[in-house]
Order: sequence, then C-alpha cells, then structure tokens
Amino acid sequence: MSSIVVSELEYAPPGADSLFFDVSFTVSPGEHAAIVGANGVGKSTILRILSGELETDEGEFALGGTVLRMTQDVGMSNPADSLRDMLVEVAPTALREAGRALHAAEAAMYSGEDDGTGFAEALTHWGDLGGYELEAQWAAAAKRSVKTDVEDFATRLVGELSGGERKRLVLDLLLNSGADILLLDEPDNYLDIPTRLWLEDQLKACRSTILMVSHDRTLLERVATKVVVIEGSGAWVHGGSYATFPEARARRQELLGDALKRWHDEERRLFHHMKIMKQRAAQNFKNATKANAAETRWEKFVAVGPPPPPVPDQQIKVRLRGADSARRVVQMLDVSVGDLFLPFSDEVHFGERLGLIGPNGTGKTHLLAALAGTIPADHGTINFGPRTSVGMFTQVNDRPEFRGRTCMDIVRRRIYDEEQAMKALARYGLAQQSRQEHQTLSGGQKARLEILCLELEGHNVLLLDEPTDNLDIESSEALEQALDGFVGTVIAVSHDRTFLATLDRFVMITDDGEIISLPDFPLALEALQRPAEASRMRLAKPLT
Repeated sequence: MSSIVVSELEYAPPGADSLFFDVSFTVSPGEHAAIVGANGVGKSTILRILSGELETDEGEFALGGTVLRMTQDVGMSNPADSLRDMLVEVAPTALREAGRALHAAEAAMYSGEDDGTGFAEALTHWGDLGGYELEAQWAAAAKRSVKTDVEDFATRLVGELSGGERKRLVLDLLLNSGADILLLDEPDNYLDIPTRLWLEDQLKACRSTILMVSHDRTLLERVATKVVVIEGSGAWVHGGSYATFPEARARRQELLGDALKRWHDEERRLFHHMKIMKQRAAQNFKNATKANAAETRWEKFVAVGPPPPPVPDQQIKVRLRGADSARRVVQMLDVSVGDLFLPFSDEVHFGERLGLIGPNGTGKTHLLAALAGTIPADHGTINFGPRTSVGMFTQVNDRPEFRGRTCMDIVRRRIYDEEQAMKALARYGLAQQSRQEHQTLSGGQKARLEILCLELEGHNVLLLDEPTDNLDIESSEALEQALDGFVGTVIAVSHDRTFLATLDRFVMITDDGEIISLPDFPLALEALQRPAEASRMRLAKPLT
C-alpha cells in the first residue's frame, strides 16, 4: 500500500539539540498531505529522512511502494549541469545510481581513462533497469514543459532554461511518473501564476500519495487534504483542508489551555485532599489507610505529568517605518532591458504598492534590478525623485557580502548596540541563530534576516523580488501587515496570490514583451489566467 507511516521520529543536527522529537503521523494511500510550520522547524528535514538522505536519531517510518522526491532547490545548484544530470537526480534510487555511473563512465571514456568497455557496461546496466523508458518520459515531459525543443538531454544545459521551466519539467515528470509516493519540497517556488494553476490541477488529478512542504496559502487551500503541523518539537494532524486549518489550530490551542488548567485544578484538589486525610490520620490512626491511598493517588497523578501546553505562537514583528519623499518616486522613460520587453514609460508615486507580474522569463526581475541600479537599462532612463532611499530584497537571498558572517555581525553593522541588535533578531525569530553564519541558515531564515536589514537601513522605497517565497506563513502575514503600515513605496515581483492581493495596481509583462497596465488585483489575476486576452482586459491606454 502507498501509505506513509511515521512514528516518534527524533532528529538532532550534528552538535546541536534535537530539532524535533515525537513526530508521528500517517498519510493514507491517495491522500495529499502538507507539512506546515515555522521556518527552521524541520519540515524539509523530515522529507530528507523519509527519502533516506538523513538518518533519524530515534523512531521509525515506513513508506509503501516506489518513492520519488523533489528537493527545494532542484535545478538551481549548477547552471552548467546538463538536463540529464538534473533529471537523473529525481529518478528512482536504482536508476539514479545507474545514471550517475553512466555519466562517470562516459567522462572516463572521453578523457581516455577507459577504452569504452566500462561505458558499454554502464549503458547496458542503464537499459536493463529501464533507463530508455525513463528517457522517453523525459522527452514527453520536456515537450509539455519547455518552450523550445530539447533534442539532447546530455548536451542541453540547465542554465538554458528559466527557473520556472526547470521546476515545471521536474514536476511534470514526477506527477506523471506513476510513483506510489511523492515527496515534494516547495514545489511552487519559482513558478509563475499560470504554472501554479497548472500545478494545482496536476496535484488534484495525481493518484500518488503526496507529502509536500509549501508556503503558498492559496495552493494549500486548494490541494491539501490533510495538514501535518510541526510545532512544539512534535507534530499534530488536521485532517482537513488548509482553509479550515487556522480555525482548527485556534480551537486546539484553546482546548490545550483548558486541559492544562483542568490538570492543575485536579492536582491541587488531590493534594488538598491528601493533606486533609493526613491531618485526620494524625488525629485518628483509623484514617491512616485512607491517607496513604490519597497520597498514592496524588503521586500517581503527578507522575503521569500534565498535558502539553498551548504552543507559543511565533511572534514575528516587522517594523518597516519608511519616510516621506517627493510625490513622484520614480520615473521610467522608454525603458527596456535587453530584448526582454518593449520600451515603456511609467511613473510610480509615493505610497503606491505596484506589482510586476507576468509569466516566468519575461524580465520582471531584470526590471527590478535595473530600478535597483545593479544592472543597466539598455534603453531609456530611470530617475528617482528627491528624498528617496532604495532597498532591494533578492529572490534567492543571495548576499555574497553576508557569507562567513554571523547574524549578529550582519545586524551590528546596522545597530551598534549589541543588546538592541539581539532584540531586533528576536523580533524576527532569529535570536537562536545570532551566532550562526549566514550560509548555514534555512531559506526562510535568510529571507527574514534580509527583511530585517531593510528595516534597519530605513529605506522608503522597497524593491521586493518574491519576498514570500521562502517565508513561513506567519512571517508572510507579518510582512504583509508591516507593508500595510509602511510609510513609503513598494514595487514587488511576486507569484504569491495572497500577497499580490494586498497591492494597489499592476504592470504585466507578457511573453511577447508587451507592457499592460492593470488597475486592481481581480483584473490582474484574470489577465494572468488568460494571458492571450490580457490586452483586451486593460482599462487604460497602453503605456508604450
């Protein structure tokens, strides 16, 4: 049976305390379960344990049938890898090992270290295990997912595909593989909204048992049939849609609080009864038996211990204050970057929340980078108004200047006082990581640290590239709340529909490079769902 059974898992990273313990849950055949929890709580670690990449310290698990896993950063590590290298890594274990051996044997043959015998043997082994059938699946998935034809997976480089194309290719392959169990870590990252809609449809239609990690609230509401919650160093299960999860968690917290209060009330009652019986026994030895029984009853009750308390809510407090600026924050005149989109003109005014939307690969991140000044605009001019201070949040949280530095070091560059720096880290849930180097942080922790740096630098113009991609749900909500009260201007690239709904207006870049102005989120979402009709949806004249 294609079920997932996890019992009392415990894991501690090398040299650290337990990340989690007593994690138990079951995913029945055909269920699509989502693991949710705060950044750094161990969601991805659980998938790594279930896939066999990590060994658990305690507990056990059982997975029925064939298992395929997609990592969070699939296809993102080395753009010089071939598509074959990328796809071999998501193959079943035996084929994955055979594919690696085939690649090594091929390299040895071309370098002259082998006369071809080893390559012939590796090729035969690859075919015997079903490698050619797998290659046919690759071809079918690539035809559906990649805009240009893939003639040779061994020579076509990963870097020649956009991040969204790589992710969609892997997802298409896995969701149509017929595997019994799929372990998916952040399957929605790097996907544009049309592809996320495609992913939702594919997940709903997939008959595999699925366990996934995702922070996309809309996707979770639409596809998850069960929610596994990692919190309080353990786990509990909400056996329903994510749409009803917040209410279920609030009710659980309330019940835990009630149960703990009842336990303390009962402990005090038993203790008080024991004291009374002891006093009576001191006055009349005939009550000694009853006194001993009362003491035994109280001791047994205390020995069992109280029920778990309510889990403290993650308190992420983002304080993006900003500052006033001139009414016209930025003026773009006939701007284009490379040949990604047609030259266009626009003005962004103080206080606006502008969303840059459109399919992957249309140039949204390049436009944001041109606004930040990290790359030049190949055509036209970009002018910022007086009293503007621009801060940039990068999609992959790639900050080379942070490498090798601890969170405390990074924050102390912006707050001289160590006590105040620690308080700032604590507001972002990073106090325990204060002495941890940046490159060792989880993706969500890096994202929170970068937002904290923007806050401390005091910018009044924020350029945000996929700010919620790696944030846990509570952190995303904290960011959205902070932006609502931010005194300044926001220009954001995002595919997070919940986040986009908080913005004011939108500029859409189409696959044809056309620029379309859309005045509100409902119209923007409709344009993204039906890009071929987007031009007819505009309520204003073209910006070009």
